[in-house]
Amino acid sequence: MFSIIQAAGWPIWPLVACSILALALVIERFLSLKTARVAPPRLLDEAISVSRAAVPAPDVVTQLEQNSALGEVLASGFRALNSDPRCTESDLRATMEGAGRAVAHRLERYLSALATIASAAPLLGLLGTVIGMIEIFGSQAPSGGAPGGNPAQLAHGISIALYNTAFGLIIAIPALIFWRYFRARVDAYLLTLELASERFVRHLLALRRA
Repeated sequence: MFSIIQAAGWPIWPLVACSILALALVIERFLSLKTARVAPPRLLDEAISVSRAAVPAPDVVTQLEQNSALGEVLASGFRALNSDPRCTESDLRATMEGAGRAVAHRLERYLSALATIASAAPLLGLLGTVIGMIEIFGSQAPSGGAPGGNPAQLAHGISIALYNTAFGLIIAIPALIFWRYFRARVDAYLLTLELASERFVRHLLALRRA
């Protein structure tokens, strides 16, 4: 593999860098988008159960905030009531929506970089192939009236140049697949957070009237 990379020339090195970066992003997103770190299934019911009679103590709210992304959104509702027990519904919703936007931005982090790699890798591969073929045909040009170079050598040079295109596609296809997978996963999480927030707002409004 290393001999192929060396033979393909300098244009393949940006592709190697893209492959390393894409692998790091995929691993990071897999770790960050675990269900337990974003939206634990029973967290909403637990938050509602511990606040049946009153808003929990600040240390409980802090523990909820540090639990997960969903916990951060729910804790923002508790903090809004703690700071102003008579806050309006619009203020409560605005506070939780602000926390939700911050969480959404964090969930979508690095997805644009992964999409950029998926789009740019084939172009980088094509660029490397074009540069390689230009160099090959330039070296095969007749000089001093001598006939063209060795056809076998020319074919070998073209095959080496095409390694850039192949390597670009090898990087782009998995990157595109993982980007779509993570994009769908983030969208599902955002829907879960939105539905949970709406249910929690109704609970907090009932708690405020109690």
